[in-house]
Amino acid sequence: MRREWELEDLIECWTLDEAEAELLANKSGATRLGFALMLKFFELEGRFPRREDVPKAAVDYVAGQVKVDAALFAEYRWSGSTIEYHRAQIRRFHGFREPTVADEDKLTFWLADKICPVETSRERLRAALLTRCREDRTEPPTPKQIERLAGAAEALFEREFTATTMRSRARVTVLSSSGRVEARA
Repeated sequence: MRREWELEDLIECWTLDEAEAELLANKSGATRLGFALMLKFFELEGRFPRREDVPKAAVDYVAGQVKVDAALFAEYRWSGSTIEYHRAQIRRFHGFREPTVADEDKLTFWLADKICPVETSRERLRAALLTRCREDRTEPPTPKQIERLAGAAEALFEREFTATTMRSRARVTVLSSSGRVEARA
Protein backbone atom coordinates (compact mmCIF):
# COMPACT_ATOMS: atom_id res chain seq x y z
CA MET A 1 0.00 0.00 0.00
CA ARG A 2 1.42 3.32 -0.97
CA ARG A 3 2.09 5.90 1.74
CA GLU A 4 1.49 9.16 -0.17
CA TRP A 5 -1.99 10.01 -1.42
CA GLU A 6 -3.36 12.94 -3.41
CA LEU A 7 -6.84 14.19 -2.48
CA GLU A 8 -8.35 12.88 -5.73
CA ASP A 9 -6.99 9.42 -5.01
CA LEU A 10 -8.27 9.49 -1.44
CA ILE A 11 -11.71 10.42 -2.69
CA GLU A 12 -11.66 7.69 -5.34
CA CYS A 13 -10.28 4.90 -3.15
CA TRP A 14 -11.26 5.68 0.43
CA THR A 15 -14.77 7.13 0.14
CA LEU A 16 -17.40 4.95 1.79
CA ASP A 17 -20.42 4.19 -0.35
CA GLU A 18 -23.96 3.86 1.01
CA ALA A 19 -23.79 0.10 1.63
CA GLU A 20 -20.45 0.44 3.41
CA ALA A 21 -21.77 3.29 5.55
CA GLU A 22 -24.70 1.09 6.62
CA LEU A 23 -22.21 -1.39 8.12
CA LEU A 24 -21.05 1.38 10.47
CA ALA A 25 -24.51 2.05 11.92
CA ASN A 26 -23.94 0.25 15.24
CA LYS A 27 -20.29 1.26 15.69
CA SER A 28 -18.79 4.30 17.40
CA GLY A 29 -15.46 5.87 18.26
CA ALA A 30 -12.29 3.89 17.59
CA THR A 31 -14.33 0.84 16.57
CA ARG A 32 -16.18 2.82 13.89
CA LEU A 33 -12.99 4.30 12.45
CA GLY A 34 -10.98 1.07 12.64
CA PHE A 35 -13.74 -0.93 10.96
CA ALA A 36 -14.16 1.65 8.17
CA LEU A 37 -10.42 1.67 7.46
CA MET A 38 -10.19 -2.14 7.46
CA LEU A 39 -13.21 -2.32 5.15
CA LYS A 40 -11.69 0.04 2.57
CA PHE A 41 -8.18 -1.42 2.90
CA PHE A 42 -9.56 -4.91 2.25
CA GLU A 43 -11.39 -3.61 -0.81
CA LEU A 44 -8.18 -2.09 -2.16
CA GLU A 45 -5.66 -4.78 -1.24
CA GLY A 46 -7.70 -7.98 -0.89
CA ARG A 47 -6.24 -8.54 2.58
CA PHE A 48 -6.52 -7.18 6.08
CA PRO A 49 -4.02 -4.55 7.19
CA ARG A 50 -1.77 -4.33 10.18
CA ARG A 51 -2.06 -0.98 11.95
CA GLU A 52 1.13 0.28 10.30
CA ASP A 53 -0.17 -0.61 6.83
CA VAL A 54 -2.91 2.03 6.91
CA PRO A 55 -1.69 5.35 5.45
CA LYS A 56 -2.05 8.39 7.72
CA ALA A 57 -3.76 10.33 4.92
CA ALA A 58 -6.41 7.59 4.71
CA VAL A 59 -6.94 7.67 8.48
CA ASP A 60 -7.50 11.43 8.37
CA TYR A 61 -9.77 11.25 5.33
CA VAL A 62 -11.94 8.37 6.60
CA ALA A 63 -12.13 9.90 10.09
CA GLY A 64 -13.77 12.93 8.53
CA GLN A 65 -16.33 10.76 6.75
CA VAL A 66 -17.29 8.75 9.84
CA LYS A 67 -17.14 11.81 12.11
CA VAL A 68 -14.58 10.36 14.51
CA ASP A 69 -11.34 11.98 15.69
CA ALA A 70 -8.45 10.47 13.67
CA ALA A 71 -6.40 10.11 16.88
CA LEU A 72 -8.85 7.40 18.01
CA PHE A 73 -7.40 5.03 15.41
CA ALA A 74 -4.56 4.39 17.88
CA GLU A 75 -7.15 2.95 20.28
CA TYR A 76 -8.59 0.42 17.83
CA ARG A 77 -7.94 -3.08 19.18
CA TRP A 78 -6.05 -5.37 16.78
CA SER A 79 -6.77 -8.57 18.68
CA GLY A 80 -9.78 -10.08 20.34
CA SER A 81 -13.35 -10.93 19.50
CA THR A 82 -14.29 -7.48 18.14
CA ILE A 83 -11.73 -7.48 15.34
CA GLU A 84 -12.53 -11.11 14.55
CA TYR A 85 -16.20 -10.14 14.18
CA HIS A 86 -15.20 -7.15 12.03
CA ARG A 87 -13.10 -9.37 9.79
CA ALA A 88 -16.02 -11.79 9.37
CA GLN A 89 -18.35 -8.89 8.46
CA ILE A 90 -15.86 -7.52 5.94
CA ARG A 91 -15.24 -10.93 4.34
CA ARG A 92 -18.98 -11.50 4.04
CA PHE A 93 -19.55 -8.00 2.60
CA HIS A 94 -16.86 -8.49 -0.06
CA GLY A 95 -17.82 -12.12 -0.79
CA PHE A 96 -14.60 -13.65 0.56
CA ARG A 97 -14.11 -16.61 2.86
CA GLU A 98 -11.49 -17.63 5.37
CA PRO A 99 -8.72 -19.85 4.03
CA THR A 100 -8.49 -23.50 5.02
CA VAL A 101 -5.51 -25.84 5.25
CA ALA A 102 -6.70 -27.38 1.98
CA ASP A 103 -6.56 -23.90 0.38
CA GLU A 104 -2.96 -23.52 1.52
CA ASP A 105 -2.08 -26.92 0.03
CA LYS A 106 -3.73 -25.98 -3.27
CA LEU A 107 -1.86 -22.67 -3.34
CA THR A 108 1.45 -24.43 -2.71
CA PHE A 109 0.89 -26.93 -5.53
CA TRP A 110 -0.39 -24.20 -7.86
CA LEU A 111 2.68 -22.03 -7.20
CA ALA A 112 5.03 -25.00 -7.71
CA ASP A 113 3.30 -26.10 -10.92
CA LYS A 114 2.38 -22.82 -12.62
CA ILE A 115 4.49 -19.99 -11.21
CA CYS A 116 7.84 -21.41 -10.06
CA PRO A 117 8.74 -22.74 -13.54
CA VAL A 118 8.65 -19.20 -14.93
CA GLU A 119 9.39 -17.01 -11.92
CA THR A 120 12.27 -17.06 -9.45
CA SER A 121 11.62 -13.81 -7.58
CA ARG A 122 10.12 -14.40 -4.13
CA GLU A 123 8.38 -11.02 -4.35
CA ARG A 124 6.66 -12.07 -7.59
CA LEU A 125 5.67 -15.40 -6.04
CA ARG A 126 4.03 -13.47 -3.20
CA ALA A 127 2.25 -11.19 -5.66
CA ALA A 128 0.99 -14.15 -7.70
CA LEU A 129 -0.29 -15.84 -4.54
CA LEU A 130 -2.14 -12.71 -3.44
CA THR A 131 -3.66 -12.30 -6.90
CA ARG A 132 -4.78 -15.93 -6.90
CA CYS A 133 -6.42 -15.52 -3.48
CA ARG A 134 -8.28 -12.47 -4.71
CA GLU A 135 -9.47 -14.34 -7.82
CA ASP A 136 -10.61 -17.26 -5.65
CA ARG A 137 -12.32 -14.83 -3.20
CA THR A 138 -10.28 -16.29 -0.34
CA GLU A 139 -8.66 -14.19 2.35
CA PRO A 140 -4.93 -14.54 1.79
CA PRO A 141 -2.64 -16.12 4.37
CA THR A 142 -0.66 -13.92 6.74
CA PRO A 143 2.73 -12.61 5.56
CA LYS A 144 4.51 -15.33 7.55
CA GLN A 145 2.27 -18.02 6.05
CA ILE A 146 2.88 -16.60 2.57
CA GLU A 147 6.63 -16.92 3.10
CA ARG A 148 6.19 -20.51 4.28
CA LEU A 149 3.97 -21.38 1.30
CA ALA A 150 6.33 -19.76 -1.20
CA GLY A 151 9.27 -21.65 0.30
CA ALA A 152 7.36 -24.92 0.21
CA ALA A 153 6.36 -24.30 -3.42
CA GLU A 154 9.95 -23.55 -4.41
CA ALA A 155 11.16 -26.72 -2.70
CA LEU A 156 8.42 -28.80 -4.34
CA PHE A 157 9.23 -27.35 -7.76
CA GLU A 158 12.95 -28.04 -7.31
CA ARG A 159 12.30 -31.66 -6.25
CA GLU A 160 10.00 -32.23 -9.23
CA PHE A 161 12.41 -30.54 -11.62
CA THR A 162 15.30 -32.67 -10.36
CA ALA A 163 13.27 -35.88 -10.55
CA THR A 164 12.07 -35.09 -14.08
CA THR A 165 15.60 -34.24 -15.19
CA MET A 166 16.97 -37.47 -13.76
CA ARG A 167 14.22 -39.56 -15.42
CA SER A 168 14.96 -37.88 -18.78
CA ARG A 169 18.66 -38.63 -18.51
CA ALA A 170 17.92 -42.27 -17.72
CA ARG A 171 15.86 -42.63 -20.93
CA VAL A 172 18.30 -41.12 -23.41
CA THR A 173 18.35 -43.06 -26.64
CA VAL A 174 21.06 -42.84 -29.22
CA LEU A 175 21.59 -44.19 -32.68
CA SER A 176 24.67 -46.43 -32.67
CA SER A 177 27.15 -46.65 -35.53
CA SER A 178 25.47 -49.91 -36.61
CA GLY A 179 22.16 -48.04 -37.00
CA ARG A 180 20.52 -49.64 -33.97
CA VAL A 181 18.77 -47.60 -31.30
CA GLU A 182 20.33 -48.07 -27.92
CA ALA A 183 19.11 -46.79 -24.55
CA ARG A 184 21.75 -45.43 -22.24
CA ALA A 185 21.35 -44.74 -18.58
